[in-house]
Amino acid sequence: MTRIGVLDLQGGVAEHVEHLRRLGVCAVRIKKEADFEGIAGLIIPGGESSCISRLLRLYGLERVIYTHYAAGLKLWGSCAGAILLAKNIIGEETSHLALIDIDIQRNAFGSQLDSFTIEEKIPDIDENPIPLTFIRAPKITRLGDGVRALLTMGDYVAAAEDMQTLVTVFHPELTPNLAFHRYFCQKCGLDIENKTGQDMAFE
Repeated sequence: MTRIGVLDLQGGVAEHVEHLRRLGVCAVRIKKEADFEGIAGLIIPGGESSCISRLLRLYGLERVIYTHYAAGLKLWGSCAGAILLAKNIIGEETSHLALIDIDIQRNAFGSQLDSFTIEEKIPDIDENPIPLTFIRAPKITRLGDGVRALLTMGDYVAAAEDMQTLVTVFHPELTPNLAFHRYFCQKCGLDIENKTGQDMAFE
């Protein structure tokens, strides 16, 4: 399996597809059950988590994700995607897919007017500083057993993973840097040329 899927129901789909294309990876827009055939990983993009969740149920894809996850499919949730994958959403009685043991708080930085971009060094992802764009971002406030932080900022975690799932509260697809997409592809078992994200940002 050498293809990566991007859930194409709502949100920043095209940007993820373009980043995968720049890495030389076959990106598949996932809209129906048949699209899951042969993918090694699935990216759930940023957008509106409640809207994406309703569409997942409407199109019967929630069940399909569970089935493929049980068979080993790797998942990456970016911003709203992280909310969808979280086991617990603070202040809410129910979660969505609940496939990674974290607590997450919606809109923890305020409105879209409070969006910002910073650079951080994340050694497990890239040797160079990585630009990170936060837009109505959540915060990860607890990590369960088997979940490790990739980036901690102050009193919250901004990126984390377990063996099968990656979550980021920011939007790597909204910068030219490819480090997180390369990392996820490698997590999925794809043989990606090991350039730095900084190098690839300027190709």
